Amino acid sequence: MIDSFGRRINYLRISLTDRCNLRCRYCMPENGIEKFNHEDMLSLEELYAVIKIFVELGIDKIRFTGGEPLVRKGIVKLISQVSKLKGLKDITMTTNGILLKNYAKDLKEAGLNRVNISLDTLNEEKYRTITRGGNIRDVLEGIEAAKKVGLTPIKINTVLIGGFNDDEIEDLVNLTVEEEIDVRFIELMPVGEAASWAEDNFISNNIVLDKVKDLNPVAREDLSSPAIYFQLPNAKGKVGLINPISCKFCSNCNRLRLTSKGHLKLCLHSNREVDLKEALRNGQDIRELILKSVAEKEESHNLEKRQYIKRNMYQIGG
Repeated sequence: MIDSFGRRINYLRISLTDRCNLRCRYCMPENGIEKFNHEDMLSLEELYAVIKIFVELGIDKIRFTGGEPLVRKGIVKLISQVSKLKGLKDITMTTNGILLKNYAKDLKEAGLNRVNISLDTLNEEKYRTITRGGNIRDVLEGIEAAKKVGLTPIKINTVLIGGFNDDEIEDLVNLTVEEEIDVRFIELMPVGEAASWAEDNFISNNIVLDKVKDLNPVAREDLSSPAIYFQLPNAKGKVGLINPISCKFCSNCNRLRLTSKGHLKLCLHSNREVDLKEALRNGQDIRELILKSVAEKEESHNLEKRQYIKRNMYQIGG
């Protein structure tokens, strides 16, 4: 699929649920979310049918997200079905890692290639604070389980938060020295209810390069990736910087997002959504609707102009 700006669209991020077993301060409301009826979500059968159409149209990379994707029942079976689709090259998942030690082996056998794990601190107390009750030991055990079964290379996603984890940058970077683990620092995005909190705690990714002078730039292999990579001398892994605020990467955007309610988002930072679920249930031509929507994909976001979306991140998929 090619959009009106000549970008090849081949990457689909799918939110399996907006529910999560953590309550991270920049993502989830403290009291949880308003539950909706099961029929409001795409069933796994409907989801597979929609995924099949996307793959036929040229999607060759799929990432499952949430909320927390591993709280959705039937995820292993769905991945097993999706992995058999002809033309699909890469199936990945972004998870907080809490349940990963229980699922890693089954996910690998089902066809999942690798995982990104959200981890904003290496400190047990700070982790409990930012997640409102999470246990970092569960995440660390999940990382070990993923390494053991070969869900690699592992990427750790760290949201930079001013006054919270900027004193741990060197420790996080050092995770890349002895193992093939990439650590990616992500600027705090002003999304949904947490927009004002994000603005108050925002720091630029430039602080990583200021604190770790030995990082050297790595040639970009994938221009559609939002991360710019660096590496310590002789390190096995890399350090990525994702800068949606201070450095836009819209010109190479190759992705679409599908929410758990079946809404297609052409741009993460746009409020515009296309309801594929209702179209599917009403017997409309999903293939034509997708193609029409891709042709209308936005050229870029306007975060730098303080134009923020209303949806929370857990409702969209990370």
